Amino acid sequence: MTSGLFISFEGGDGAGKSTQLARLGDWIEQATTREVVRTREPGGTAVGRTLREVLLHGQDLGPRAEALLFAADRAHHVDSLIRPALERGAVVLTDRYLDSSVAYQAGGRTLPPQEVEHLSLWATEHLLPRVTVLLDLDPVHLAARVAVDPDRLEREELEFHVRTRQAFLDRAAAEPRRWLVVDAARPKDDIAEEIRDHVAPLMEAAR
Repeated sequence: MTSGLFISFEGGDGAGKSTQLARLGDWIEQATTREVVRTREPGGTAVGRTLREVLLHGQDLGPRAEALLFAADRAHHVDSLIRPALERGAVVLTDRYLDSSVAYQAGGRTLPPQEVEHLSLWATEHLLPRVTVLLDLDPVHLAARVAVDPDRLEREELEFHVRTRQAFLDRAAAEPRRWLVVDAARPKDDIAEEIRDHVAPLMEAAR
């Protein structure tokens, strides 16, 4: 890998991932001359947008079918967008990556976590972010933060979201050098500042 920098944003629904990704991207563009690529999963490519509609707004899917479709989206996302951007030295910011699959399909859906992780690692040829920002939020706040028309995952019962949150926290605890865990209930400006402080040294190192 060249001088590109790969950062993912993870967390439960309504935690503020999109907001903080946008703020970090704006700061990088204002403070440096680096290209910033902002993307998301699912939906970061034309193929991904089709799969996003199926996964989040289509008919109910079994856990294994769901996991396979997310992995297919991720494989194409990495191959066609993320890896080329990193190879030309861009900073890539993604709203969700493979940790979401392990949290939602293994933690939430209770599939074997090792199998879900292996599937995504195979799909991405083991590409992992340099930093994964976890915006941690108690799921009891979900109802007040999600859209008026919630998607398939947002409509799941509280217990599902509790398991998903714990799966994220367990992954962060097991790999602390990659993860930055942030209390998503704090003011947005404070969160943005903490993320910037963590990323700034990496921007220098990635030059």
